[in-house]
Amino acid sequence: MATVYSPNEEFHLKIVPGDVGRYVILCGDPGRCEKIAGHFDSAAFVKSNREYTIYTGTMEGEKVSVCSTGIGGPSTAIAVEELIHCGADTFIRVGTAGGMAVEVLGGDVVIGSGAIRMEGTSHEYAPSEYPAVADYHVVNALADAAREEGVRYHVGVLHNKDNFYGQHSPDTMPVRDKLKGKWQAFLDCGALASEMESAALFIIGSVRRVRTGCIVQVFANQTRRAMGLEDPVVLDTDAAVRVGALAIRKLILRDREA
Repeated sequence: MATVYSPNEEFHLKIVPGDVGRYVILCGDPGRCEKIAGHFDSAAFVKSNREYTIYTGTMEGEKVSVCSTGIGGPSTAIAVEELIHCGADTFIRVGTAGGMAVEVLGGDVVIGSGAIRMEGTSHEYAPSEYPAVADYHVVNALADAAREEGVRYHVGVLHNKDNFYGQHSPDTMPVRDKLKGKWQAFLDCGALASEMESAALFIIGSVRRVRTGCIVQVFANQTRRAMGLEDPVVLDTDAAVRVGALAIRKLILRDREA
């Protein structure tokens, strides 16, 4: 959808229909795109502008892409909207998160079935009462891929926020009581991990009628650390990338059969 500011291409991504496939892996870090594209059967660089870097290739003979989004809901929403304009309809976010539930260890992956909307972007799409949920088929493909890859995984609700340091240094914030009270409530309700993009992604999926999913690799767990429990720190994202790529492959084959 061209705009008056950019009549011939998408304003932020600088792409046109045909540049990307209908299946897209999203990641926050532009530096991760080439690594993810390495899991395609073939891949080539397409564009890079601001926080957005795109590679497109094939899997099982189907065109697929990877696009970075930067950090947070606003930049993720821009990427997903413009990718939809160019024909994409299936999205898996592959990223990182901090663990919340005590059973979630650094190095585990969490597959989001839904997201807590403690952020701003999704509220400019849908009322606060509307839930942010992933597509059932994408969740299943991710869980199947995690089992096949032998990766320790959890499926459940992700916490979303806009302020990274509001999570990690809440006592420095004037709204400390609100942040700490809600964090504990979300823990009590069973939230598994905290990140910054899935709520916007899931709500856009509902509003725009596209399929969305999210898998995050946990790098550490502040709940375990506060309890004096073992808290392994794992900064590598290899497991989440492998599972996300395999899930795309599974979706392609299942869509073909259907």
